[in-house]
Order: sequence, then C-alpha cells, then structure tokens
Amino acid sequence: MDKVRGSRGNQGERDRQEGSRRMGMGTNLLWLGDLNQSRVLDAIRRADSISRVELAEQTGLTPQSVSNIVRRLLEAELVLEAGRRSSRGGKRATMLRLNATAYYAVGMHIDPASTTLVVTDLRGRVIERSHRRTPSGHGPARVIDSLVETVRRTVRSSRVPADRILGLGVATPGPIDAGGGFVVEPPNLPGWHRVPLQEELESATGLPVIIDNDATAATIGERWSGGDQRSGDMAFVYFGTGIGGGLVLGDQLYRGTSWNAGEVGHITVDAQGRLCPCGSRGCLELYLAPHAVVAEAARRRGEAVPDLPRRSAMAIESYDRLCRDAEAGDEIAVATVREAASRLGQAAVSLLNVVDVPLIVLGGWGISHVGPIYQEALREAGDERTIARAMRKVRVETSLIGDDAGAIGAASLVLYTTYSPRVSSL
Repeated sequence: MDKVRGSRGNQGERDRQEGSRRMGMGTNLLWLGDLNQSRVLDAIRRADSISRVELAEQTGLTPQSVSNIVRRLLEAELVLEAGRRSSRGGKRATMLRLNATAYYAVGMHIDPASTTLVVTDLRGRVIERSHRRTPSGHGPARVIDSLVETVRRTVRSSRVPADRILGLGVATPGPIDAGGGFVVEPPNLPGWHRVPLQEELESATGLPVIIDNDATAATIGERWSGGDQRSGDMAFVYFGTGIGGGLVLGDQLYRGTSWNAGEVGHITVDAQGRLCPCGSRGCLELYLAPHAVVAEAARRRGEAVPDLPRRSAMAIESYDRLCRDAEAGDEIAVATVREAASRLGQAAVSLLNVVDVPLIVLGGWGISHVGPIYQEALREAGDERTIARAMRKVRVETSLIGDDAGAIGAASLVLYTTYSPRVSSL
C-alpha cells in the first residue's frame, strides 16, 4: 500500500483527501478493491433492485469498476439479475438484487432469564427462531452446554446447509472483552469470572463466533435489516433488562475509543438522584429499567415496593403486565410510563445536542406496548428543547426488527462484519 501511495506522490494525497470529503463514495484505487466491493454489495442490499448505472452514481465508482465488481458478485451468487426495467426508449437496464438465500447467520441473545436464537438470511430476515430459559444459576459450563445444544437444534430445524452458515453472533450482557472474546463478571450470571465464551462456542459448534453487547448488536441489526429506512445517521435506544444504546454516524456504527459510545442508560438525569452501580448518581437507567418502573408504579398505588432483582423473571413479568395495562389505558400505569418517558426525553436532548442525528429509534422487548408513549415524549422534547429545533424536527420511530432485536442483531454482527463497508478499511 505504501508503494502505491508513494508512486502517486502529491496526487495520491489529494485523492485521499477528496475521498474523505466524499465520505460515502468509493474509490477506483485497486488496493481498495475489497472496500469497493463491499460498498456495491451494500448498495444492492439496501435497494429492492438497482441498475449498474445507479450503482455508479451512488458509490462514485466508474461504470467499468461497477461492472467488474458486479460480475464477481454474480459469480459468487451473492447477487442475482432481476429482469429489466421498462423504458420508453433506448436499452432497458438490467436490474440487480441481493441473493438473500446465498448465505445465512445464526444469532444468539443471552439474557440471565432467557436465551433467544435465530437463523437469518442475508437481509436479516428470520427463517428459524427458538427461545429457552437460561440455566444461569448453574454456572458458565452448564449455560454454555445448553447454548451449544440450542444452536445445534435450531440450525437443524432451519434446514440450512452447514456450508451456507457464515457464523454465530452472540449478544450478551457486559462487560465484554471483545478483543479476547471474554465475558467479564456480568450481573446475575453467577460464577462468570472472565469466561472465554467465544473460544468455547467456536470449539463446540465449529462456527466462527463474534461477541458484542446486546445494545450494540441491536443497533447493527436495525441498520442492517432496515435498508434505506435506516441509512445515514441515527441513535438507537435499547430497552431490555437495562437501558443501552448505539450510534450510527456516516452510515457506520460508531463505537468510541473504548467501545462504550452510546451508553444512554448512564446519562445523568438527576444529579442528586440515587446512586447507580456505575458509581454515578441519577443515571437514566435507574428510572427506565423494568424493575425501576414496576417499583414506581407500586409507589403511585400506595403499595409495598417489591424487592425485585433487576434481571429476574418476576421483574420482567411484572413489567410486561404494567406495559399492557398502560396500553389498555390504566391511569396509574400510563402516568408511570409517561414519567419514565419524560426522563428519556431529558436524556435525549443532551444526546441530540451532542451528536445532532435526525433519527432516534426505540427498540428491544421493553418498548413493547408502550412505544407510542415514549415516541410522544421524545418528539416533544426534541421539538421544544434541542439546539437544532428551529432547523429540523427529530424523527422518533420504533424498531423495524421487533422484540427479538438482540438476537437478530447478533446474527447481523456476522453479516455486518463479513460484508459491510467500513471506514477502517481505508
């Protein structure tokens, strides 16, 4: 690569600067062929169908470069020709579409209460799904054995050929040492002291394994499965047993230096509030996590506040019942959820003033039944209190991938890592 750059001299530097200015555009330098191929495939994936001419316009590549890349993608069966577009004159364009059934990915979302597994095609569409309780009280060896058996059974049920599975993505509670594939002291998973989960699962399943936290995985899943609806910049807020989030900037996942960007659950919303396990006070998660919302509803009803472990099945069941009550119009349930939503609106203003994204997506099983209440609160906060409110309205939408965002996102980790263009490739 250095030799290529050196031979081009100052012109090479100008080309690279121009490439940076164009951000999403490809480049015709041969040493970036893999990146260009990823960009072309990504553009095809996001469109229902697209022509070679349109690909050249979207990527900034020459028509010849696009033709060469498309030929390779057709030979690899990643792309199919999908007929010709009707035309009033001249040659009709041959349309291209992703061959979604060329390859598949397995996604696993580990929660201390339950584990969800999915098998998805290249578009992130689920073709097989399974749920089971996580035997979290029996230590990591028992949990991993159970996970391996679930993977085998789910893959068999999907009837997908083994040589068409790209890998296994795992969304798990943190903290995570992603570089080494370790799960480090996760809450409510007893005995998990720096467990080499990636190595254990790879050895037992024979699949390449990628591990990430559930909020990041869900963000990737939304971006991957959402196509054009989720292109560009967005903030994702993940409602699970905790509150997490992720950022997509310049159409790419932004992790931050220590891979902790998007931790909206630990934005301070009350400087004098309760002490959070993270060491700060008044963090958003203290008001939005399921056990906290259930406790607030009990206080409003004048009932004894239940002492619910934050990740227990009882806390999840009580929260689901509360959300259904809110959806049905129960006054106390609605007021409780609105109070939580106003806290999220407060945090969202801080987030939007920093990253200035046009879209917030709300996802995860914890948003079921109460999405409209949260949407209303966030739109109101964005319209009234953000710095950019005079220039644009912030869109607030619920996730396109539904309650299984963690598992679908985990499968998308594999797809994203394999095929999605990344600036780091430069």
